[in-house]
Amino acid sequence: MLLVNTKVLPSNIHGMGLFADEFIPKGTVIWKFTPGFDLKFTKEQIAGFPEQVREYLHVYSWLSKKSGAYCFSSDNGKYFNHSEHPNSLSAYYEDEDEVVTRAIKDIQCGDEITDDYSTFEKDFKEDWSSSGDGA
Repeated sequence: MLLVNTKVLPSNIHGMGLFADEFIPKGTVIWKFTPGFDLKFTKEQIAGFPEQVREYLHVYSWLSKKSGAYCFSSDNGKYFNHSEHPNSLSAYYEDEDEVVTRAIKDIQCGDEITDDYSTFEKDFKEDWSSSGDGA
């Protein structure tokens, strides 16, 4: 769940992006997985969904290094774009269910908020949407 004010706008990185709608000081928690609001799916659950849903989850979910589940942000957190030089970073903590994303530098109002997907995603996703059996 996003814990700061943001907007979704066209991104110079890819498609739509998540932009700060307030100044976010370094160290601020920007987003955290919130059980009951954000969702987790197994590969088997995803395989049972209609193709359009599988395609959507392929784009907007990630495979957790912690739980091995596919995680989905139920809010605009799904619009974080990847950067090799991000201004936020997601990490796993023992006392948290899944990732927590913090600003690793000051983020100005209007800046795109970026993350390094390799810190929290357990390999690149398999292509669930195009396989014949839906998995």
